[in-house]
Amino acid sequence: MSNQRQQKPTLTGQRFKPRKRDEKERFDPSQFQESIVQGLDQSGSDLEAVAKFLDASGAKLDYRRYAETLFDILVAGGMLAPGGTLSEDMTCTDFCVFKAQEDMETMQAYAQVFNKLIRRYKYLEKGFEEEIKKLLLFLKGFTEAERNKLAMLTGILLANGNVSASILSSLFNENLVKEGVSACFAVKLFKSWLSEKDINSVAGSLRKVGMDNRLLELFPANKRSSEHFTKYFDDAGLKELSDFAKNQQSIGARKELQKEIEDQMSRGDPHKDIIAYTREEMKKSNISEQTMVGLIWSSVMSSVEWNKKEELVAEQAIKHLKQYSPLLKAFTSQGYSELTLLLKIQEYCYDNIHFMKAFQKIVVLLYKADVLSEEAILKWYNDAHLPKGKSVFLDQMKTFVEWLKNAEEESESEEEETD
Repeated sequence: MSNQRQQKPTLTGQRFKPRKRDEKERFDPSQFQESIVQGLDQSGSDLEAVAKFLDASGAKLDYRRYAETLFDILVAGGMLAPGGTLSEDMTCTDFCVFKAQEDMETMQAYAQVFNKLIRRYKYLEKGFEEEIKKLLLFLKGFTEAERNKLAMLTGILLANGNVSASILSSLFNENLVKEGVSACFAVKLFKSWLSEKDINSVAGSLRKVGMDNRLLELFPANKRSSEHFTKYFDDAGLKELSDFAKNQQSIGARKELQKEIEDQMSRGDPHKDIIAYTREEMKKSNISEQTMVGLIWSSVMSSVEWNKKEELVAEQAIKHLKQYSPLLKAFTSQGYSELTLLLKIQEYCYDNIHFMKAFQKIVVLLYKADVLSEEAILKWYNDAHLPKGKSVFLDQMKTFVEWLKNAEEESESEEEETD
């Protein structure tokens, strides 16, 4: 037997190359940029031709891989280095947003180019939004004219729904805010947006992404006040935006106040302390008594877990409201405040089905507790009620209203006899 070690068998035959699709393609945007720049130069200032070129090129060029490069070229003429400067080692084009005329008509035409491109290639949507966010962070690297064009374009894109208002978060960058770049850019952007849509549409878009309460962040901390915001945007001719922001601040302050009142109630703080605190906040935030009584009502009604059974909830409500009637009384010194409270009660009973039958009992309790006067109740009954549940509530109140009218007539006749 041979001591020589036996060799292991080996496989022989043709060696296959890895499939082309399995090879990792090297990221090289230079060839992509050359193709896009060449096409834009050939199309020139004819934006219809640009849109057609971009539409056709998507079938040949890798838009998915080079989306950022594509959008850089369309906006700035070439690939942007960090900070917003153009990469010098690559071919650039003069047919882009930054080299175009600085007017709304031209920017609207460019917005249509982007709109057509994204509608044709839906996968570019997310990348486009990220591009706009990036461009806003690069504002310091752009000239004033370039910023103005970008602001107009962004306003139009927001109005068209091509990007969401979440892109505005880039404007809260500390360096941009500190140097006043953010506020200045926002003026142009909102003017453009409001030229396309009304303030209600703009407000809706801001609310949708939680930007409605953040507009003051366009200014540094030492200028972040409602007064400064109002003056700045009023002077810039954007009063409707400053009014909206002021209203949002007021809503925010009211929400915080309501939460604090609810916390005081849950802690069992004395009524006099809650009243004193609330009156102080009313002065500080310039809140009217009518608004305040609405807040107090909401706080009182949300401070308890209500019974789900209709027959039991009325009794629970009477007991609860009896406890807090002094609090409501403190903020119904005017007839209009009483009427506001009555409307809030009507709305609440309509929106919370278990309270539908409790309306009359609540009103009678508050009348006896001297929170509501007969004048306010009669005014509500005759012509100041809401359409919500109108027939049900008026029917409930009919007997009590008749009693009030008779009592009023008897009082008048007694006065006449005395005279």
